[in-house]
Amino acid sequence: MTPPTEDGRVAPPLLLFQTLWGYNGDLRSAIVRARQLGFDGLEVNLNHHALDGWSAQGVREHLDQANLELIIELVSGGDYVPDLLCSWEQHLADLDGQLDRAGAMRPRRISVITGSDSWADDIQDRFLEALLDRIEGCGYPVSLETHRSRSLFNPWRCAALMAKHPRLRLTADISHWCAVSERLMLPELEPISAIADRVDHIHARVGHAQGPSVGHPFAPEWGEALEAHRRCWQLFLLRQLERGHGASTITPEFGPDGYLPCLPFTAMPVADLGAINTAMAQWLRQGALNG
Repeated sequence: MTPPTEDGRVAPPLLLFQTLWGYNGDLRSAIVRARQLGFDGLEVNLNHHALDGWSAQGVREHLDQANLELIIELVSGGDYVPDLLCSWEQHLADLDGQLDRAGAMRPRRISVITGSDSWADDIQDRFLEALLDRIEGCGYPVSLETHRSRSLFNPWRCAALMAKHPRLRLTADISHWCAVSERLMLPELEPISAIADRVDHIHARVGHAQGPSVGHPFAPEWGEALEAHRRCWQLFLLRQLERGHGASTITPEFGPDGYLPCLPFTAMPVADLGAINTAMAQWLRQGALNG
């Protein structure tokens, strides 16, 4: 049972999802691995190779058999860094088809990496309103990630965005904001307080003032960064509890592609991604965000 809060309320369950970012196996193996490691579900990009050849019904049936949930990640405008030539209308067109495909798998939620940091404010607003109109009709909870190079890249402008777009819900990955602003994010800072009531899903990666990922979150040299992130995640969960959000979802999301530091000349990762994500899940499961 989840421990009660200080005022006697019982916090909702914490559901932990295993990311398939950087995973090279197939879907069946991913399901077995998630079950063995105690995860409650998978978070996977809609275009991940593990889904190749699977029908939406097949994906759903295999997850149901394993009693696992699903979060689908969508990306518009190219890859994780958007194509600067891709217009806001093209981003919307990208997402139209993806929302339908993702919804057919009956996910718990859909998390979207979208927009571009290169757009002027008026374009951002037109894009977000058009996207939020589409999200309202998709039938599943959808949240936008606070991702570098995207519409929500700038922590210091988020309060204004929240005010202008009250329907906007978030996947909080504050490690990106650490890299953008060259400082650790803290609950006392305006950007964190501005988004706290809008966070529906968390990506638990620990960033630092010069990058979006530390080498290992439990190495003592990164203790300050870990504690800063822990306090922000704790605030998000508290606000979810206050608004009766239900089960909270977190995906430990340490990944490759230049995030995990590598040794010079050999390009060998300084730590094992799977082991880091599993250790983060265990730490969270044991109550790191309680109290």
